[in-house]
Amino acid sequence: MEEAIHILVVDDEPDIRRICRILLENSGYAVYEAATGLEAVHLVREHPDIDLILMDIMMPDLGGIDASRQIRALCAAPILFLTARTQERDKQMAYDAGGDDYLAKPFSYPELRMKVGSLLRRYRVYKGKVAGRMLRQDVVLDEENRRVLQGGEPVELTETEFAILRCLAENSGRVVSVQDIYESVWHEKYMPSSNNTVMVHIVNLRKKLEEDPANPRLIRTVWGKGYQID
Repeated sequence: MEEAIHILVVDDEPDIRRICRILLENSGYAVYEAATGLEAVHLVREHPDIDLILMDIMMPDLGGIDASRQIRALCAAPILFLTARTQERDKQMAYDAGGDDYLAKPFSYPELRMKVGSLLRRYRVYKGKVAGRMLRQDVVLDEENRRVLQGGEPVELTETEFAILRCLAENSGRVVSVQDIYESVWHEKYMPSSNNTVMVHIVNLRKKLEEDPANPRLIRTVWGKGYQID
């Protein structure tokens, strides 16, 4: 018997929760509900088997942004934000809080189904079949086979690009200086001209792995200090 897929719907509007529950249960998913961000955090703590979270942003008690930050410390399940707030600043805050995708209200059922299906496919592949280091919900560093998977598919990286990514992943959550990256990857003494060498490879990595290379979410620049993967 196939294992049930559990989805948590978080919204302070009962009608939204009810509609989402009906649509999702008709597609065969098991559904939990939460009316506030605080309830959502408690539910995730109690039910670590949750596979996907649909999260409103504006809620009493604890908003979706802050709830997502707390949930990210508990589980890696993808978070899909459902909200009427569609300004770029709002989207950036949602992504920075650990969100994986964004769906503007009002949304159609086909849109919701498409987003839910895509996020679940990627997550369950990583959760059950791929051994490696998850850098982001859709990017896995497979060190054993010296490759990177994005959305379950291999991405062609040069050896140098792979080595830089691995260096950053091994220091996840910490800023790695350009000097440390260069000496770790090239095994040569760092010189001022080495900055450009590292920067070119970072730019190429972003082109291959970022949805918007000009606004990177995976490899962040910490100005004056270096680069970081969270």
